[in-house]
Amino acid sequence: MKCPFCDKDIPGSSCHQCGETAPEGAKYCMECGASLAEVSADLGNDDSDFDFENRVLCPDGTCTGIIVDGKCTECGKQIREN
Repeated sequence: MKCPFCDKDIPGSSCHQCGETAPEGAKYCMECGASLAEVSADLGNDDSDFDFENRVLCPDGTCTGIIVDGKCTECGKQIREN
């Protein structure tokens, strides 16, 4: 995976669900939204209860998080819902 700004290689790993490369340390795949951790403490439940089809990605273009209860799971930004 390459940085879109400086073109340097970013260490990463393959998603177990779709095979796309995710940045090292990411909690979720940017392509399919699958959890890259064994247990997702931020969601407070197991991933089988999470709706991947209707997830909301963090609007910060440099963040790989998703919005859960109005807050990004990666960067922690509060997101106001319309």
